[in-house]
Amino acid sequence: MRSTLVLNASYEPLTTVSLQRAVVLVLQDKAVVEQAHPLRTMRGTGVTVPVPRVIRLQRYVRVPFRQQAPWSRRGVLVRDQHLCAYCGRRATTVDHVQPRSRGGGDTWLNTVAACSEDNQRKADRTPEQAGMKLLRKPFVPTPQATLMMALGLRGSDVRELADWLPAQALGAPAPSAA
Repeated sequence: MRSTLVLNASYEPLTTVSLQRAVVLVLQDKAVVEQAHPLRTMRGTGVTVPVPRVIRLQRYVRVPFRQQAPWSRRGVLVRDQHLCAYCGRRATTVDHVQPRSRGGGDTWLNTVAACSEDNQRKADRTPEQAGMKLLRKPFVPTPQATLMMALGLRGSDVRELADWLPAQALGAPAPSAA
């Protein structure tokens, strides 16, 4: 389970790692704990480490600029919070708004999370043809927002991180140049 957010030295969200990997990075002095779980620690022979929720790398890692998060089925389910776009129940599948057989592709704007019943009912038709309405429009999440969603951070959890995360990671619009 990937439960620890990894920030670059510049506080830019990079990825998520397992708790064990995060602790190893801290013990090797490759990262520092920015936020720890309250009242939880890990103990070893002669060492006590706070259980990290967020770590920051000591050295800056250059990453190629990525304007858009890569599409994946898991990403669509996480983006839509595992809720069916047609009825609001728990979603377990991904539905193509414009069916693949009619030219629709695997893109953020053409896929939504769906329960298996609604996915089968819609079948090889558009929502309009099937008489179904989307409860919310699909959107393209930012790479930072995708990380936050993958960690399961929402609402108050994200607000706790707001002091040191960049505005883009919190879903706020980037400041405009005057």
